[in-house]
Amino acid sequence: MDELLALHDSPVFLRGEALDHGYTDKELRSGLRAGHLHRIRQGTYTLGAVWANADAFERHRLKAAGVLLTHPGTVMLSHTSAAVEHGLRLWNPNLAKVHVTRLDGSPGRSSKDIVYHQGAWTPDDVHQKEDRLLVGPLRAGLETAALHSVEQGVCILDSVLDMGHASLDELHGLGSRMLAMPHTRRLQLACRLTRVGAESVGESRLRMLCWQQGLPEPVLQFEVRDHQGILIARTDCAWPELGVLGEFDGRVKYGRLLRPGQEPGDAVFLEKRREDHVREVTGMRMVRVIWDDFDRPRLTAARFRSQFNGMPAA
Repeated sequence: MDELLALHDSPVFLRGEALDHGYTDKELRSGLRAGHLHRIRQGTYTLGAVWANADAFERHRLKAAGVLLTHPGTVMLSHTSAAVEHGLRLWNPNLAKVHVTRLDGSPGRSSKDIVYHQGAWTPDDVHQKEDRLLVGPLRAGLETAALHSVEQGVCILDSVLDMGHASLDELHGLGSRMLAMPHTRRLQLACRLTRVGAESVGESRLRMLCWQQGLPEPVLQFEVRDHQGILIARTDCAWPELGVLGEFDGRVKYGRLLRPGQEPGDAVFLEKRREDHVREVTGMRMVRVIWDDFDRPRLTAARFRSQFNGMPAA
């Protein structure tokens, strides 16, 4: 059935397409039982190996592609589904249902696996990505932020800016025009807290932890230069007036730092030398945050306060 996977840009095909290519329902059922096929939703299939090797985001993309195939030209991906398709950074999103916006004027509703939105749109809002229709990344980010918490929304909207999809002014402009959307207050707060400079979900969450715990807002992507003005490092964030640098250490960070032939331990050693050099040049203290630190926000905030020059404990 490999030829069926070549019908569309996504490795998804419909029951009717399989029948048109000479396969039978009996063969489809046999393929499902043997694990060669996987039914994504009623009448929509992919290979079992494709589904088994897909993570949660890729599985959502496969579901979304199947929905578009069964609604040709009448809907476009929107909200979380469009954000996934654009590759925006999503932290713990709700991927239970595929979100689409009606293009045919039909009313909005929700089914077992699809949310149909009836929103205002113009031809400029409809984007073509390969064979899929979807809203643009800025609108997708704003729509998705409205469906999630403020912290999740900031992670998404930070990525819209970081990936070059919009400027901060453009984000605020479109955000202010979406006042009729549900959860507007949450969306508007996320817009106000969005900043240029966060390059990962962890960096966005670190800034949100500061906001939630009453810490000063950090400077993002702080440049450290030596006495000759040469750039020697760039830290995720900093509080220069308080003498503290901040770094988020995600699990994949040191993998990105690896050079050919290096082991993870080599990258950790070089990163330690970099940190020592930065502290020597600046005279500032370094606080590192890992994923688990977000689960204990008060203790993490206390760590920062203990390092801030002249800032009393909470």
